[in-house]
Amino acid sequence: MNKVVSLVASLVTTLLLSSCVVGPDYERPEVVSPESWRVTYTAASDVSNTRWWQQFNDPVLNQLIETALVENKDLRIAAARMQEFAARIDIANSAGLPQVGYDGGASRNTASNRTFSGGLADRKYNNYSATANVSWELDLWGKIRRSDEAATADFLTEKENRRSVILSLVSTVATTYMTLRQLDSQLQVAKNTLYSRTESLRLFRMKFKGGVISKLELAQVRTEYEDAATAIPPIQLSIALTENELSILLGKNPGNIRRGKSLNDLTLPEIPEGIPSTILQNRPDIRAAEQQLISTNARIGVAKAEYFPTISLTGLFGFVSTDLGHLLGNSANTWSLGGSILGPIYQGGRLSGQVAASEAVQRQALNGYLRAVQNGFREVEDSLISVQKNREQLTAEGRRVAALKNYNQLAKLRYDEGYASYIDVLDAQDKLFNAELRYIRVQSSVYTALISTYKAMGGGWVDLAKESADKKDFPPPAKKEPATKSNQSSASPG
Repeated sequence: MNKVVSLVASLVTTLLLSSCVVGPDYERPEVVSPESWRVTYTAASDVSNTRWWQQFNDPVLNQLIETALVENKDLRIAAARMQEFAARIDIANSAGLPQVGYDGGASRNTASNRTFSGGLADRKYNNYSATANVSWELDLWGKIRRSDEAATADFLTEKENRRSVILSLVSTVATTYMTLRQLDSQLQVAKNTLYSRTESLRLFRMKFKGGVISKLELAQVRTEYEDAATAIPPIQLSIALTENELSILLGKNPGNIRRGKSLNDLTLPEIPEGIPSTILQNRPDIRAAEQQLISTNARIGVAKAEYFPTISLTGLFGFVSTDLGHLLGNSANTWSLGGSILGPIYQGGRLSGQVAASEAVQRQALNGYLRAVQNGFREVEDSLISVQKNREQLTAEGRRVAALKNYNQLAKLRYDEGYASYIDVLDAQDKLFNAELRYIRVQSSVYTALISTYKAMGGGWVDLAKESADKKDFPPPAKKEPATKSNQSSASPG
């Protein structure tokens, strides 16, 4: 028995040492990075690895984001998917290890009188057994190792997908909050304008009763009043819908949202200077796309390994006896060692089809990765240009509002002195009202463009934010990631 076991162990060791891994090894595709961005910033601090939303200096916004990172349901789903795929790594690993089981049984039997030559009393007998069985598929061609590599890459893909959810969640909460504060400011302007025009309408009604103005002038003033009045309900509706949207992001039922600083009181952070193209290596969508490429590349090896035979070793050790009292005696022991080999001869094109399909899926993943990198370059470029042009537009809108305020004052003065009709005043008021609303929209666009820039850069801040997301339910598994070639996953686009 000992000699047989030693012989089998030596044979297994020799086979494993001489085994190979079929299929292509992963190599990161070469990506051409842009030499520079169209827009550069020369006086800014590097904030790509900080919680950038804190730079707005609004404690309420900070609290809303912290709440979302703990309570958002999409983020919890992403965390649960990580746990699922971490468990799938264990499933893949188990295929390369010996499978050990046990079996036990007891039975009372009666033999057929036609086949049993003994006496009638001997026809009845008991049977007892207690055995352990072992089976082990030898991974000579690397099929199991490739499956493990693919499973690890799938887990890392879900890990990056969770980081993508964090990135999107934080950015969306911040953007939605800015939209809410924009609507609040516009509502305040509309209410102030309505109050001013209510006073003007009251004054002109008195003038009309006194015969100072005509009915046409009173109608003109009333028209401007109604214009301001009709602007308020749509803004209030947008506020309610935005609050409901933000509530869902916070993982809560629709309801009111706390307010912090106004747009005018928020701090306008700067863009990190000298942004390199390698900043995109922080983007979770690019890292996830590379992990998908690694997974599909490994599955080519799994498909090719099907061409080769499957070799398995089996063993059984235990005791079998007709007498329970002698079940564990030396005379009742039984064992067997064996091996099997199973391989294809003709499959009607199934195996070649599987390889071709796996290679096609790998090409899809390759182009998906390249597309993700190019899209990352575009988003950073777009956001940088948006920040610059929105800031320029905000400056121009500020000058326009100042000019219209001056125009409004002069029109009132000329009307009071009898040099102009009230139509000029109404025109100035209407233009000023629309210009103030437009200024607020552009002001909000500056903040949202900044948020888009930080989102486009990805940044280490995602991992900092994940610390908050890990505080409560569905923490990511504290599982050590297997050291395989798929851990080349720190996606770098250049």
